[in-house]
Order: sequence, then structure tokens, then C-alpha cells
Amino acid sequence: MVSFPHCKINLGLHVVEKRKDGFHNIETCFYPVPRTDILEVIKANEFAFTTSGLTVAGDVNDNLCVKAYNLIANDFKVSSVKIHLHKILPMGAGVGGGSADAAFTLRMLNSLFELNLSQEQLKSYAIRLGSDCAFFLHDQPMLAEGKGEILSEAPVSLKGKYLVLVKPDVHVATADAYAGVVPARPKQRIQSVLHSPVETWRNTLVNDFEVSVFKKFPVIAQLKEKLYANGAIYASMSGSGASVFGIFDSPVNLQHTFADVDYWAALV
Repeated sequence: MVSFPHCKINLGLHVVEKRKDGFHNIETCFYPVPRTDILEVIKANEFAFTTSGLTVAGDVNDNLCVKAYNLIANDFKVSSVKIHLHKILPMGAGVGGGSADAAFTLRMLNSLFELNLSQEQLKSYAIRLGSDCAFFLHDQPMLAEGKGEILSEAPVSLKGKYLVLVKPDVHVATADAYAGVVPARPKQRIQSVLHSPVETWRNTLVNDFEVSVFKKFPVIAQLKEKLYANGAIYASMSGSGASVFGIFDSPVNLQHTFADVDYWAALV
């Protein structure tokens, strides 16, 4: 069984308050983007996890795909599997690639072993793997609150728009990004802003991480400005970085402009 875990961008991101458990409550819109990894899961006599494509660092047992399998295997009598992940989505990019792989592993195991788990049951596993994992159980834009796991349908569509996604060769630690933000309730809720035309978002749809992250990594701010200079109707950093995306009314070819960074573009 093969699937294609897609990444996401954040349309706005507010850090609303710090929780007693040390995490933060946020408000954002997760928007699915058709850039994907490739994930294969098949039944096997013994468990194996392999990768190709981009190098996946760290202990195998810490990989979210492996953790997703272990959660299911602890609760159900399922056979061993072989999982192969062909990694395409950049890591440390703020596009949720690892979370997507984990959520799609859950979805595939549910189908492969005919577990008939409901969306809510899958969600209960997903939120144990990561704050944004539950979003990847859906294939549509979702408003997210809490740590990112409280989801509702988002009033937005970018269908027909052209998306450019770029990532410089820098890594933004999520903990450092949160440390640079003073939590506050936004003056305008993201769902309200999303009702407005994309062309009006530039001054109203805000990512709270940008101010501190841009100070530490000016190259990310420069990428955003370069997207606007090349005709983007809206541009923003995704998540806590380091990726930046631009939304365009029509296809553009900016490969030469962004030749020194990870570059991807497609019709949304």
C-alpha cells in the first residue's frame, strides 16, 4: 500500500497564551499543499523501517512513522510491517512533513488491517504524536486552536492560485521561536481575515513568529520580500519557519531567482 503524505502551510499564526503544561495555545489555519513524501506500508514477517531521498537523521525508534505503528500495535493484534519512506519534504521547514508521515501511517494501518477506526479514534492517536498531526487526517483547510489539535473547517480556498514555497538552508528551533514571542489575543481572528480577498491579507494575516525569527535569520525575511518583489499577492513564513511561501494569481517561474534555496511551485 502506497500513499503520498502532503505538507501544509500556515495561513496566519497567533500565539494566544502559554498553557500550564508549558505548551502554547495557538490560532492558525492549516492549508494542505500538494508537495508530498512517498510512503509504503506492507505486511511482513518482521518489522522494518527504511528511508530513501533526503537523509532522515536520528534514531529509527524516534521516527514518527515507527511511533505511529507502535501505538497501533500496542492496542491491536496486527502483524509486523515494512515501512519505507521516500523523503522529499524538507525537514525543519515549518510545513509539517514529519507529522504528515505519521498521520498517513495511521491512516494506512487502519486500512491495511481493516481496523475500522473512526476519525475521532485516529485523532486520539495522532495528537499523541504531534500537535499538528491530527490535521493530516483531513485533506482540506482547517482552522486550528489549542495546541493545534482542535480543528474546524476553514472558510478559505486558494483553488486556481499558484503557490511558490522556498526554504533557505537554515534551521529554526521551535522552542527558540516560541521563546521569542509574547503571547497575546489577536485584535482580529484569523477566520475573520480569511473571509477577505487574498489581496487584502498582506497587512492583516499575520504570523506571530516572524518578528523574532526574522531578526535571528534575516535570510528568511529577505525571501519573503523577494516573493513580493516578484508579484506575490500574499507571502508569509509557514509555522515557525524556515519555509516561506508566496501566493500568485498566475503561474510564475522563479527558479533562477531562488536558485540557492529549496524551491517548489505548483497550481493549488
